[in-house]
Amino acid sequence: MSATSSLVPIADGSVTSPQGFTAGAAAAGLKTGGALDVALLVSDSSCAAAGVFTRNAVRAAPVLYDQDLLGERPGRIRAVAMNARVANACTGADGLAAARAMAQAAEQAAGLPPRTALVLSTGVIGVPLPVEQVGEGLRQAAARLSAAGGAEAARAIMTTDTRPKHCAVRIESPAGPITVGGIAKGAGMIHPDMATLLGVLTTDAHLEPATLAPLLRRVADHTFNAISVDGDTSTNDTVLFLANGASGVEPGRDGATAKLFEEAVHHVARTLALAIVRDGEGATKFVEIQVVGAPTEAAAREVGRAIARSALVKTALYGGDPNWGRVLAAAGAAGVALEPERLALLVAREDGDWLALAEGGATASPEPARARAIFEQNAIRLRLDLGLGRAEAMVWTCDLSPDYVQINAEYTS
Repeated sequence: MSATSSLVPIADGSVTSPQGFTAGAAAAGLKTGGALDVALLVSDSSCAAAGVFTRNAVRAAPVLYDQDLLGERPGRIRAVAMNARVANACTGADGLAAARAMAQAAEQAAGLPPRTALVLSTGVIGVPLPVEQVGEGLRQAAARLSAAGGAEAARAIMTTDTRPKHCAVRIESPAGPITVGGIAKGAGMIHPDMATLLGVLTTDAHLEPATLAPLLRRVADHTFNAISVDGDTSTNDTVLFLANGASGVEPGRDGATAKLFEEAVHHVARTLALAIVRDGEGATKFVEIQVVGAPTEAAAREVGRAIARSALVKTALYGGDPNWGRVLAAAGAAGVALEPERLALLVAREDGDWLALAEGGATASPEPARARAIFEQNAIRLRLDLGLGRAEAMVWTCDLSPDYVQINAEYTS
């Protein structure tokens, strides 16, 4: 039996599907219309925790706070406090004090020891965090903590997202069941460098921080770091992973269980990452980019990301225009040494046969009508063979539509 077939999806699963986690959400008035905008996730016991963060040189206060706390107490985390609408980025020393006050408000509201809550913020950059509002929202969220609260937490952190993003799976190990869950938000300013968006993964497996951190980096590299909506890396990009050990199962004690557990974490992260691409701001198409025949996986990924962030490629995708030359041009600008005469490009519907668009770096004379019919689909696959090796990578993206411009032209209005 394959690892993937051993994963059991949990209906309406989320960060509270693993044992020992609860969550609550509240409307603190950051969003209009009484929408949920503050959330609190709490573990019954201390968690091993790890995070991957933006590599943007302009980092938000919550990123700085979380990096410092995880460096000090990676095995003593109990909660994550979250807010939407205000990113608390580019806010200076006052912003860092606000992030600290937000964490303290969460700890006090949930009756937790000091320095055990991480913080996540998302929204408009350069706006001071309204600490009193957020604190009151966290107190309300703490009063609503429940094992069914994960889905509402996912809704509370939405900004331009059109739907909440959450999932969970269970695996059976010889020592007992283990559950992995997660929530994420993101629809724009999505182009990763160590992480992307906001995301929280949880598990009731028992792991040490020294094991958890490299596992999260491996998983993030092939999921959250493999998507792009618009080529912009946020100031707040963060993915956290908390393991509270409530199941009593230690995946690391058994090689087969450890492998299956990592597959479960990868499945949850990939599901959330692809949900972000499908919900990209103004997106009308979902695009899978396969880069094969590369000298290294890193080279394949760089080429895929260059294609994914190309405005010319993305606008052609929006228009259903099989302008395949733009794909090769974007690949050539990736900073990876290529040999144009070795390049081959194919396209297919999500579940259809491949059509060659270019071979040997030149046109393969495909049927124009057939090519356009594929490009007009809502989900397509591109496959670029570099002809230079055996490494490959996958990247996912979406098109660029007039709605994206409209959303971001009026983001603070």
